[in-house]
Amino acid sequence: MPARRDLASLPDRLAPPMPSHGLIGWIGPVVAMLIGGILRFVELGRPHAVMFDETYYPKDALSLLRFGVEVKTVEGADDILLSSDGNWQTVNVFTTEPAFVVHPPVGKWMIAAGEWLFGATPFGWRFTVALLGTLSILLVARIVRRLTRSDLIGTIAGLLLAVEGMHLVLSRTGLLDLVLAFWVIVAFGLLLIDRDSMRTRLARAVRTDGIAGMATQWGPRLGLRPWRWAAAAALGLAVATKWSGLWFLAFLMVMSVVWDVGARRMVGVQQPWRATFVRDALPAAAATLAIVAVLYVASWWGWFTSDLGYARNWAADQPPSMVPDALRSLLHYHSEAWNFHVGLTTEHSYSSNPLSWPFQSRPTSFFYDGFDGGGGDCGAASCASAVTALGNPIIWWFGILAVLYQGWRWLAGRDWRSGAVLVGIAAGWLPWLLYLDRTIFTFYTVVVSPFMVMAVAMTLGAMLGPPDAPPRRRRDGAIAVGVLMVLMIAAAWWFYPIWTGEVIPYDAWRLRMWFPSWI
Repeated sequence: MPARRDLASLPDRLAPPMPSHGLIGWIGPVVAMLIGGILRFVELGRPHAVMFDETYYPKDALSLLRFGVEVKTVEGADDILLSSDGNWQTVNVFTTEPAFVVHPPVGKWMIAAGEWLFGATPFGWRFTVALLGTLSILLVARIVRRLTRSDLIGTIAGLLLAVEGMHLVLSRTGLLDLVLAFWVIVAFGLLLIDRDSMRTRLARAVRTDGIAGMATQWGPRLGLRPWRWAAAAALGLAVATKWSGLWFLAFLMVMSVVWDVGARRMVGVQQPWRATFVRDALPAAAATLAIVAVLYVASWWGWFTSDLGYARNWAADQPPSMVPDALRSLLHYHSEAWNFHVGLTTEHSYSSNPLSWPFQSRPTSFFYDGFDGGGGDCGAASCASAVTALGNPIIWWFGILAVLYQGWRWLAGRDWRSGAVLVGIAAGWLPWLLYLDRTIFTFYTVVVSPFMVMAVAMTLGAMLGPPDAPPRRRRDGAIAVGVLMVLMIAAAWWFYPIWTGEVIPYDAWRLRMWFPSWI
């Protein structure tokens, strides 16, 4: 049970007040989002090309609009799309054969929304992803504000994500990874709100009824958890975008339950782990799995209602079973997709080892075009246009130190905020270490990028020092943070041309290739 002298402050420790109220807490995050939106939407259709894996997902999205499922495309489909008027209702790049695809439909449906609004053009198939990337900046700023109870640090986090290269490039590309990252960020933020909501209820109970009724063997019931259910729904959408969302489902939900243990311990519950397992973990697991399963299966509604889906009628030729044929066929389809994922060992010139990802030592070239500049395209004899999925190196390299520092705060100071950010990083990075022989790429770190930015912002906040620190300490901290922010923003200015496909002199492109492994 908490010591008597701590009881007066217990409600404030359970639910620390937010730094501001009303519009004040939104100004900085919204400004950061607007800056990031400009960087993401200006010339979004550049380059007018099918970049890297855009050869798959925009066509799958268009197929979903037309048929409800993915079907195979004709030879030269990329060129047909780029030379068409972009009308999604009339452009025809499809055969009548089902396509074997290895990712669930949600991310492709979101890409399809942009094609429905703006056509099957580079701008159209990148629009929704750019919108989600822009909204992610606002979410991260507000999340860090909630974590740190600081408007300033939250705004810093938003600004850093706005100029983070990996996030920016994937926000301007019609791939699934940014969609996955968005739903993960939404889930993380909702779990934070759930944590604050639950602790606010406990703090109110302590103020009104005292602690005697809670400091029992099992402690209080925490009531309904709608924010946690909403987080489960977001994670269901993440899993229905890419299966790697399953790792975030496991990591984040375990984290949420551990938070419940901490809350029960704070109010003096005698057996916080056992009580949490019985009263929180089991109901949370049941509700979460049900929500995720329903959303995931529902995301395949187009496949269920069409005969064009791959392996749609596979079960019809199999022995009878109590499992419905449609569901058996879907499970068979998933087993084939799983075998594809785990067996993908084909060599690729831009594949990278996950151990190298924090150093951004092998970025992925999404697009490159070098050509004679005699026509005045770039003002030089030779020109280049490139889209390189390279993280902002200053943010990522400082981020390595920031992660180590947050790890120290978590282990030595029991700072739950540091632990929360590290859980997000671990869920997006550590599982890939199990597949060192697979063909994987650095741009998968886009789902880690928001958590890396959170770690950097929180570390910069520590460098600033607490508000009651001596003036000289605050001054020195502000200078250090200011220098680092200038370097990070300057790096974004320097690399922006190769993040967005600008036509620049070839020599200018080479100057941005700091290491041979970047080429």
